[in-house]
Amino acid sequence: MAAKITQTNARPQSRAGRIESFGVRMPQRNKAFLPSFALIAAAFLAAPSIAQVAGPLTPSSAPRDHSQPFDKPIQVDVEMVLTSVRVTDFQDRPLPGLQKEDFRIFENDIEQEILTFSHEDAPVSIGLLFDMSNSMSNKVDKVRRAALQILESANPQDEFFLVSFGNRAELTSGFTSNIRELQERMMSVKPRGRTALLDAIFLGMAEMKNARNRNRALVVISDGGDNHSRNHEARIRGDLMEADCQLYAMGIFDEEDMKRTSEERNGPTLLSGFAELTGGRVFWVSGLTELPDVADKIGLELRDRYVLGYKPGSLHNGAWRTIKVKVASPAGLPPLRVFARSGYYAPSDLP
Repeated sequence: MAAKITQTNARPQSRAGRIESFGVRMPQRNKAFLPSFALIAAAFLAAPSIAQVAGPLTPSSAPRDHSQPFDKPIQVDVEMVLTSVRVTDFQDRPLPGLQKEDFRIFENDIEQEILTFSHEDAPVSIGLLFDMSNSMSNKVDKVRRAALQILESANPQDEFFLVSFGNRAELTSGFTSNIRELQERMMSVKPRGRTALLDAIFLGMAEMKNARNRNRALVVISDGGDNHSRNHEARIRGDLMEADCQLYAMGIFDEEDMKRTSEERNGPTLLSGFAELTGGRVFWVSGLTELPDVADKIGLELRDRYVLGYKPGSLHNGAWRTIKVKVASPAGLPPLRVFARSGYYAPSDLP
């Protein structure tokens, strides 16, 4: 079974095309965007260069300009949708050993047949978004150690980049697998200014387009909400819906943090909404002594997951399709917790 793949005027790809400032025209969202999942077709067996399709297909030879919108959508005949799923027990521990028969998956409330199933510890591309605003001054040393703990749990094929944000978001380090180099970059950044959280997520999603691994995640480390971004929440929410990337957060919130501005008090709600949308999650930290345990949990969850594949309906209308995954709890035990993306945008046949 072959898949028709048509590419038209996509943005070229290169790690040189990073966005480091936000004084640029923001691209308009393309409603005919690819589904926010890996798309698999039989034709991939004959085309290894596109065997890991996640988000828009772009050529790898020319430089990418992230500031310019797509002229036309990329159209793909979808053969299979893959979605990553994590399952934890009532004590919040990952649950291994589940079989395909334990899962049910629904698209737009219609149950789908699970055609492929795997449990994998796959390489991950991770973007660390590190809050370096003034409010982090008395926490930054312990937070750095927690961030390094996540890095040290990496597999050899994992890769990382670092975005630091205060008054503005900056790409402190592009993708690298060199943990020592990333540590040195992290140590060089000093807390200053206010909190441009939304701009940091925007920049992180732009850099994530250069990832080489199919599994991708942004990890936000912050003690508050946004009070200094040029991007708006609705824009970031829409981009996350289209992106093939999960968002995790280590939220360091104490009583003093909650006494600040309304924007900062809204930080937990803001991050929770973003994480739920992408199938990630937020870990709340009320004391700095909890950071090592939380770092271990995030490192484990980033790599341990089930992958379910199903063939969606043939309707290509560019619409949002909801995804729900259910797992049967073992007899006599409390309900299990399931984490997966909330949906994806279907491709469109329109030019």
